[in-house]
Amino acid sequence: MTEFQKYIQRYLDQIPSGDWLNELQISADKTIGIYSNLTEEQSTFAYAEGKWTLKGLLLHLSDTERVFQYRILAFARGEKNNLPGFDENQYADQSFADERSLESLLEEYKLVRKSSQILLETLQPSALQNTGIANGHEISVETIGKLIVGHNYHHLSIIEERYLSKLGWM
Repeated sequence: MTEFQKYIQRYLDQIPSGDWLNELQISADKTIGIYSNLTEEQSTFAYAEGKWTLKGLLLHLSDTERVFQYRILAFARGEKNNLPGFDENQYADQSFADERSLESLLEEYKLVRKSSQILLETLQPSALQNTGIANGHEISVETIGKLIVGHNYHHLSIIEERYLSKLGWM
């Protein structure tokens, strides 16, 4: 297994069931449930120096999902060019998430997720098997869809273990 395959697998292993399209909704519901119960003050909490705040983490989920959506669309439509990678920390540094309201970040997350659901649910089954090159690695449309889910669950675990526990939620 290549390093890239190991990297991908760690996210795919986060998906609790084989029905990843259903898990797209379940992971969204869990994320929305947590963030809907945070106060504005709690949403600016970071569990350690130099770590993202809860607001920053929520916007990271939306940003990453948008990148994945573009890759899904491009590869489902037959794109043959190598799509670039992205630096999540650079994106976070330029996001100014903490200057936005929690309400606006949560609304954005909901809309981005709804857009992912519509895109993935309306693709022809054969398009899920299309592959393309992203950041120098071949990957299928279906795998990218699963990455949206696994990435979300990965961060839900971090939120529960490192954020909510220190905020006294757990």
